[in-house]
Amino acid sequence: MRRFILLAASAFLIATPFAAHAQYSGGGQGGGGSRGPAGDDRKQQEDDVKKKKRDKEWGDSSAPLPAMRNAGPCPFVKALYDASRIIEFKEPQREASANVAYSGEIQGISAGCQYKDNEPITVSMDILFELGKGPQATSNTKTYHYWVAVTDRNREIIARQEFELPVTFSAGKDRLYLNDSVSHIVIPRGTNTTSGANFEILVGFDVTPEMAAFNRVGKRFRVNAGASAVAAAGDTSPRR
Repeated sequence: MRRFILLAASAFLIATPFAAHAQYSGGGQGGGGSRGPAGDDRKQQEDDVKKKKRDKEWGDSSAPLPAMRNAGPCPFVKALYDASRIIEFKEPQREASANVAYSGEIQGISAGCQYKDNEPITVSMDILFELGKGPQATSNTKTYHYWVAVTDRNREIIARQEFELPVTFSAGKDRLYLNDSVSHIVIPRGTNTTSGANFEILVGFDVTPEMAAFNRVGKRFRVNAGASAVAAAGDTSPRR
């Protein structure tokens, strides 16, 4: 799982590693009297027990941020239809299942956001990919490329960033599922009345114009369609 920051502001984008840390404030002094050595030792032991408990509960920096009541709805998150699938043919002009080298499809996106008062909107999401290796693949390894963009709700792109998705297909396997995470997409708000409904987050593969046109008209092959087609071509037994 990889984590990134996407900082959307006007027309620039910054990516830096992120780790979530729970913040704690020190407790107040209670009881009003002075303590002797025994009292200090007992207080130290209690503090040690509390610290160990906190470390156990919050020490994992990959834990999700605590839930909070948002000031409004979250941005709409979706895969861009024209770029939600990718099919690479060995011969680009021959659209046939037996000519498929590699394929991929965004199967689902789950996302959540947090913001309140005049704070920026923070979005984290998980993207589920189904990736395939066709009969014309030349290697068991492949690096896919996808992007995440923040838009001003159907008007213009505020920020966009590309990511690499390297995969390795196991021997004898022609498909795999992979979940990738993009954490802390930070969207500044103009005022404390600006809600997440003003923004949209799009996800898609890095496709060529030809691939986009292929997707736009609804053409598709199953991930393992090429292997099935080759097997069928070599089978001359009668059909029932």
